[in-house]
Amino acid sequence: MKMLILVALLSSLATLVMVFGVAGAELPKKVKFENAKVRVSEVTYPPGTRRARYIRPTDQVIVFMDDCKYRRTDSKTGEKTVRERKSGDAIFHEKGEDAPVLENLGTKPYRTMVIELLRP
Repeated sequence: MKMLILVALLSSLATLVMVFGVAGAELPKKVKFENAKVRVSEVTYPPGTRRARYIRPTDQVIVFMDDCKYRRTDSKTGEKTVRERKSGDAIFHEKGEDAPVLENLGTKPYRTMVIELLRP
């Protein structure tokens, strides 16, 4: 029985390291619509989860579906800023921009719609 509890604890610890690791986590994402010109995806940010840094592959319009509060860590300077968005807020990012690590500071998940403008 003790061995079973130890294995369960170690498994849980490994999961936490993967989710909250320095690089960030892969977030739940559902493609809602896609054609040759646009892709629309719903992305969910669970509480405490960090989105991994990446370079934006497309121009993007991001629409916040829920009120949220998150921490943004600047990739170049390491500066941390807290941002709050309201449901319905929208922002734009250009292809090639650095998408920094984000961390959901809220107690509930929040969702965004990421509208990617695909170029031929």
